[in-house]
Amino acid sequence: MTVDIDKTTGPGGGTPPAGPEAIKAIPVRHYGRYVSAVVALALLGGVVYAFSQGKINWGTIPDYFFDDRVLGGVVKTLLMTVLAMTMGVVGGIVLAVMRLSKNPVTSAIAWFYIWFFRGTPVLVQLIVWFNLGLVFEYINLGPFYRDEWSDFMTPFLTALLGLGLNEAAYMAEICRAGLLSVDEGQTEASHALGMSHTKTLRRIVVPQAMRVIVPPTGNEVINMLKTTSLVSIVQYSELFRVAQDIGQTSGAPAEMLFLAAAWYLLLTSVFSVGQYYLERHYARGSTRTLPSTPWQKVKANMLALGRPKGGAA
Repeated sequence: MTVDIDKTTGPGGGTPPAGPEAIKAIPVRHYGRYVSAVVALALLGGVVYAFSQGKINWGTIPDYFFDDRVLGGVVKTLLMTVLAMTMGVVGGIVLAVMRLSKNPVTSAIAWFYIWFFRGTPVLVQLIVWFNLGLVFEYINLGPFYRDEWSDFMTPFLTALLGLGLNEAAYMAEICRAGLLSVDEGQTEASHALGMSHTKTLRRIVVPQAMRVIVPPTGNEVINMLKTTSLVSIVQYSELFRVAQDIGQTSGAPAEMLFLAAAWYLLLTSVFSVGQYYLERHYARGSTRTLPSTPWQKVKANMLALGRPKGGAA
């Protein structure tokens, strides 16, 4: 005898339980995003139209963009940025170590330096350095060097001292924060292994502190690049000073200011890319997966566009 089993019935002869229905996800519409995008584009278009209708000869900017004088100013701006930041970083590391020293005299000296240079505007410091001849008529280093202060304190040296010494005060606090971010157990363990204090800083503490030090230092580099425009007041011929001189002789002062702004934007953009990759390098020990680089993101999006729907590429 055979028994026919009705597959449409459940174990007790009733209706089988219904399976879960497919969930149809309906994406939320963000109308505010579209409205804000339209408003932002409208404002941008209005600003561009206003500048295009202004009394500015935009054709003058391309004519002078790669002028030899402008390129010379760009080189001097980059040179001053590198030298002032080098002085600031080296001085900041020394001041940070002095500030964290257990010696009260050393710590007090570092505190006073930071207090003074952070408490006075860098423009005032530049002018003071340039006019110190009112206090020191001569600079006398014994048998090595002796000259009048006005001849010794050139615009280049004035700019370097004014920017570099001021930057050292800010870098000292950045370096101090980075050193304090490293757990004290790291120092204790290295001392237990017989490392000296100097070797502990160089081999253990500083490499770990770089993850905290690098991002604000990158910001300081970009800020220094723009701050170099202040040294035009002490007659140093960097980018801003050159743009002003060309504007006065060519009769296009406003156009040359826009030219200088374009160069600053270009240089800061390049520095920002370098800062991104430097931060990514020092983030290797703190994150399991490094963030994708801009090129990797573009490549991934291109590959995603090339895949057929419903299948892998």
